[in-house]
Amino acid sequence: MYSTNKLLIFDLELEFHQVSPKIQNMNIENTQSQMRKGILEFCILSIIRRGEAYPSDIVEEMKAANLHILEGTLYPLLTRLKNAEMLTYRWVESNAGPPRKYFSLTPKGEQFFRELETTWNELASAVNTLAAKNGQPSDSKPDLA
Repeated sequence: MYSTNKLLIFDLELEFHQVSPKIQNMNIENTQSQMRKGILEFCILSIIRRGEAYPSDIVEEMKAANLHILEGTLYPLLTRLKNAEMLTYRWVESNAGPPRKYFSLTPKGEQFFRELETTWNELASAVNTLAAKNGQPSDSKPDLA
């Protein structure tokens, strides 16, 4: 069974002098990677929700959005979502090689997507609210929703 009862928590220290020595050694790229991983399923389901999707096309669309993902990361995620009955697929013959597997959302996957979308909107709103309280001018504040 695929659980949707997950809580995504970010601990952010905004002033460098308050950060412990252990945290000071953290690599920003690692933190950025972890943040991206937290939204990966939502992004992939967003693409598939628009219509059948071939994995290489998903990779390209993610890359175009500056969310780089390797096929070696994508395929296990697609398999896990398929096994959780969130996705289905169909084989399509190809003129340029082996048949291609195109993925689409199941009704269960559509419901899961809507729950993730609600979570994303709540999280983005909260982050935008906090960022606004940090004195960011409203014209430079990133819109996370």
